[in-house]
Amino acid sequence: MTLHKYTLTAAAIAFSLGLAVPALAEIVISDPYARVSAMMSKSGAAFMVIENTGAEDDRLVSAASDIAAKVELHTHKADANGVMQMIEVPEGFVIPAGGQHVLERGADHVMFLGLHSGLEHGQNVTVTLTFEKAGPMTVQMPVDLKRGMPMMGQGMPAAAPMGQMHGQPAN
Repeated sequence: MTLHKYTLTAAAIAFSLGLAVPALAEIVISDPYARVSAMMSKSGAAFMVIENTGAEDDRLVSAASDIAAKVELHTHKADANGVMQMIEVPEGFVIPAGGQHVLERGADHVMFLGLHSGLEHGQNVTVTLTFEKAGPMTVQMPVDLKRGMPMMGQGMPAAAPMGQMHGQPAN
């Protein structure tokens, strides 16, 4: 019996016994890109839309890339004086079932700290996103230094979709 048949058989047995078979989160990454504020910056960031087409919430719990010494999940938050600060979000970001979570400038994002070299427009970088339920997904994303800053109080303007990327299991 092949593993594929075994998996189907186990699901069929669970279903026939009236046992709940958990629906896995199904993650789709679209419009990913990375950038730095200046060519020789020692930090950069990645942005994208993360969609969960599954029936269960999932959570982006970490990110990794060989382009930087450290990769963290970050957000922006106003301090007591109203000054925006960038802070790490160690618990990650919830990706709701049937919904999406947007990583964008001035909000939640993937942060690259200690870049090993500058990032050039058009270059591709590899980032592995790890989800609590869906597991690791490796995403190739272009460096886009031409996208403008959002205006205060507004999210990123709509950009032409760069196509949808389905995450591939990490090696």
